[in-house]
Amino acid sequence: MEAKENECQHQQEELVLIVGAGPSGLAVAACLAQRGVPSLILERDNCIGPLWRKRTYNRISLHLAKQYCSLPHLPHSETTPTYIPKSEFISYLDSYAERFHLRICFGRQVESALYDHKSGRWILKARNGDVLEEYVGRYLVVAAGENNEKVVPDVNGLESFKGVAIHSSEYRTGSAFKGKDVLVVGAGNSGMEIAFDLFEAGARTSVVVRSPIHIVNKEIYLFGMRLMNYLPMSIVDQIMLLLCYLRFGNTAKYGLRRPDIGPMYMKFNTPIYPVVDVGTYDRIKTGEIQVLPSLTSIQGNMVTFSNGKTHHFDAIIFATGYRSTIRQWLETDDEGLIGDDGMAKNKYPGHWKGRNGFYCTGLIRNGLHGSSEDGLLIANDISNEYIISKEANGVKFDE
Repeated sequence: MEAKENECQHQQEELVLIVGAGPSGLAVAACLAQRGVPSLILERDNCIGPLWRKRTYNRISLHLAKQYCSLPHLPHSETTPTYIPKSEFISYLDSYAERFHLRICFGRQVESALYDHKSGRWILKARNGDVLEEYVGRYLVVAAGENNEKVVPDVNGLESFKGVAIHSSEYRTGSAFKGKDVLVVGAGNSGMEIAFDLFEAGARTSVVVRSPIHIVNKEIYLFGMRLMNYLPMSIVDQIMLLLCYLRFGNTAKYGLRRPDIGPMYMKFNTPIYPVVDVGTYDRIKTGEIQVLPSLTSIQGNMVTFSNGKTHHFDAIIFATGYRSTIRQWLETDDEGLIGDDGMAKNKYPGHWKGRNGFYCTGLIRNGLHGSSEDGLLIANDISNEYIISKEANGVKFDE
């Protein structure tokens, strides 16, 4: 007999359910494993770290030094480059999952998650191909990340564009754009680095800069991170801005206005990161990469901007970010943990724990360092309750 459309064909009970096999989910699972607490990761894609494997350009490397980019219980080796390239970081994630014997079910698209007050359990329904599966867990950890769904702005006339128009998640290398006029929309880290990659590949590159941005380099950024251990954030920002002025000069002369807040304050209190320059700025100064204001409309290959000027382009790369889709499947949030935007509702450091065994990680835009910290806190909290529960039932923790 065929199962009904909404009837689960597979049911499985676990102690801890983790949604997402990116760095955040792996960190929680590994920390739990170190404490002898079993868990299961559900991942909608068919691999570990799908953002890194499938939605990043080839030249990308971590913008922070490796000491800020390791996961718990497995620091990077001395031979690892200070700024880890994409391929090496993917290998690190694979090794991490293997080292801690993490259990991961791939190809599981979570469709709903609901806390059942009667049983005291979380009930997740996940699509595995044509099969609807049900997973029941005492604890639920949401590690699905902020980069679930690509964001492309609604631009008047975009459908009429006769060239290539893609999101940055589809961009790999600039080699296919040699000799072409390419517009990069978005001046965050991805947009600025893609613009430089296109320039190096021989494209005539322009980048849309709509909002104020902080330009730093890796050395200044690393120095600032180290100073955060010793000085107040406001002082660190002043020092960084002085160093930035000595290195870059007045960036506003080239269409890159700095925000009123400092780079570290921005990093830890807003959704926007400082832009770590990889060479783009010097090309902007020479005019080899053009800075343009926000675009207003497109007609064929002609793009009109807010200053009234129109330019021809063969391709447009939208480096306009992502949004979280967690609230699309999290049916209720009586625990008060996830906001309407799918990110953590509460600010650091009280962002990671809700009620009824509900946790989230990697949802405050604090990078890999934040994911590591979340993983340790969540695993410690769950394992303490797990120990108490087992002892109350007369079971030794190491059995």
